[in-house]
Amino acid sequence: MSHHIVEFKDVYFHYPDGTEALKGVSFRILHGESVGIAGANGAGKTTLLMNLNGQLIPTNGVASIGEVPLSKKTRQEVRKKVGLVFQRPNDQLFMPTVYEDVAFGPINLGLSEEVVDERVKHALETVGCLHLSHRPPHRLSEGQKTAVAIATVMAMNPDILVMDEPASNLDPKARRQLINLLKGFRHTKIIASHDLDLVLDVCERCIIIQDGKVVADGPAEDILLNEAILRDNNLELPLSRQKRG
Repeated sequence: MSHHIVEFKDVYFHYPDGTEALKGVSFRILHGESVGIAGANGAGKTTLLMNLNGQLIPTNGVASIGEVPLSKKTRQEVRKKVGLVFQRPNDQLFMPTVYEDVAFGPINLGLSEEVVDERVKHALETVGCLHLSHRPPHRLSEGQKTAVAIATVMAMNPDILVMDEPASNLDPKARRQLINLLKGFRHTKIIASHDLDLVLDVCERCIIIQDGKVVADGPAEDILLNEAILRDNNLELPLSRQKRG
C-alpha cells in the first residue's frame, strides 16, 4: 500500500524569524507501523508533525505521503490521508456540540447527510464517546476531549494517524483508556510524546530528534531502554523501567 508510506528526504524547515527547526531529517515509515517521536523540549517534534500533514511545508527537501510530495498545491490531498490530533484538544473542538465537531470534517468533504451521520456515529463509538454526542465540548473532561478530538480525525477516514502529546493532562484512568484505544487502531500511527511509557506500550519503533536532527531510529525497546542514548537527549528511562530506590 504505497499510498500509506510516509517518507522524509533531507527535510529542512525554518520559521519566518529564521529559527531552523528541522535540519536534514530523513526517515521512512511503512503501512501499519506505529512510530514514537521522542526528544527534549524544542527538539523539533511538533514542527516535524506539522510538516506531515501540510500545516507547514518543508523549506527544503521532500516530505511525501505515498507518492505525493507535500507542497502548497497538494496540501489538501495530503490532509485527506493524514489526520493530525493537536496537543490541546481545545484547538480542535469549536462547535456547539460534540456531534457537530465530529461532523465538521466530513461535511466539508461534501458527503451526504446519511454518510456524515454514519461516520460520526462510528468514530464516536470507536473512541467510546457516542453517549456524549449532544454535549458541549467545553463541558467534557480532558480525557473525553482528547477522545473526541481523535474522533474528529477518525471521521475523515485517514490512512495515517498523527498525534502530538496525546497523554498530556490526562489522569491515569484516561491515559490507560487512550493507550488501549491506540493499540486497537490498525492505522499507521506517528505519536510525539514525552510519555515514554506510552511510546513503549503503543509503538514498536522510536525516532529520537535532537536539535532538529534524527539521532536515533530503531525498535522502541532498544532505543528507550538505552540509558546512554536517553541521557544524551535529556530523557530518562520510562517510569515503568526505573529501579525503585
